[in-house]
Amino acid sequence: MAEFTMELNDDQKQVRDWIHGFAAEVIRPAAAEWDEREATPWPVIQEAAKVGIYSLDFYAQQFFDPTGLGIPMAMEELFWGDAGIALSIVGTGLAAIGVVANGTEEQIGTWIPQMYGTPDDVKVAAFCSSEPDAGSDVGSMRTRAVYDQAKDEWVLNGTKTWATNGGIANVHIVVAVVDPELGTKGHASFIVPPNTPGLSQGQKFKKHGIRASHTAEVVLEDVRVPGSCLLGGKEKLDERLARAHERARAGGAGERVKNAAMATFEASRPAVGAMAVGTARAAYEVALDYAKTRTQFGRPIIDNQGVAFQLADMRTSIDAARLLVWRASWMAVAGKPFTSAEGSMSKLFASEVAKKVTAQAVQILGGNGFTREYPVERMHRDSAIYTIFEGTSEIQRLVIARTISQMPIR
Repeated sequence: MAEFTMELNDDQKQVRDWIHGFAAEVIRPAAAEWDEREATPWPVIQEAAKVGIYSLDFYAQQFFDPTGLGIPMAMEELFWGDAGIALSIVGTGLAAIGVVANGTEEQIGTWIPQMYGTPDDVKVAAFCSSEPDAGSDVGSMRTRAVYDQAKDEWVLNGTKTWATNGGIANVHIVVAVVDPELGTKGHASFIVPPNTPGLSQGQKFKKHGIRASHTAEVVLEDVRVPGSCLLGGKEKLDERLARAHERARAGGAGERVKNAAMATFEASRPAVGAMAVGTARAAYEVALDYAKTRTQFGRPIIDNQGVAFQLADMRTSIDAARLLVWRASWMAVAGKPFTSAEGSMSKLFASEVAKKVTAQAVQILGGNGFTREYPVERMHRDSAIYTIFEGTSEIQRLVIARTISQMPIR
């Protein structure tokens, strides 16, 4: 187990500088165009694939960094470039992680390559969990998966929403209810292969921010997938459901299962915090450069305490957010329990910092900050998503409050 450190080693610095260079030279020049087009930036994804950033191998290397800092470091640099394009690049990873975490070796070997495609023919994947009436409240999920034993097929029906790459993906990973009596413990995940009949794209959302990332509904109408597309396999599912029913009859033990699942979600949240740190840092750097070069009343505006103190607060809060993200990331890889919901803490604080810092950057740039001629306007719009996806700020506060109090706060 690596000791916690605030200093990147030489290998990490080399990777960081490589990603930063790609963000500066490829992502940033394309950011405004794809934000305006509100379309998936396929050429940028292809460039990322050619250099090796858009690949499972790259994310696996960062994920298995023994210090835990590989993923947050990569996320911060990519999202420093542009949040919308970066999400288009990393969005497939959500589906890939779902397969890696729950699938068999055969499923991993078969489907992960199809999610990414090749540098000459890039593909994307989608993870479909949220529904119109089941966002934070996953217990309200209505999408059903019914097993057809005669054909060894699962039949999926329902509508998913807020799916990154939904409808345009080569492979969709769909979470569905297989045993309604068990609530969230009766859920399972399914691979929907390319061109499966019955799967279609519903509404494509026109969003306030991250507009280069495709977000849409996914409609499932009698979608039939082979039994082999149940992540983990049916034998494993049947055993899990049987244990859940037994716990439910015994009473009380089921709560411990839910807490274990919550711990898994906790471990993923620092990555979103790192995304927020990247956007906040980008806006801060623009505001700092502007304040040092913009003159009013015969002097740079940073000479005014009203501006200088804002920048001091911005930098301080960004560094504090990064430290919370790094601490939680290290704790996760070191196997240390989040006894105070440190994963949620990092995501909550970094998300709120991104919203505040980008708003301050707009204010420092004044009228220029309100125009699309300067990137802080886009960064401010993009930052709003961090307090919403992967658990809203309100949900993070609820998780933290329940954890530190050990009370069923509602």
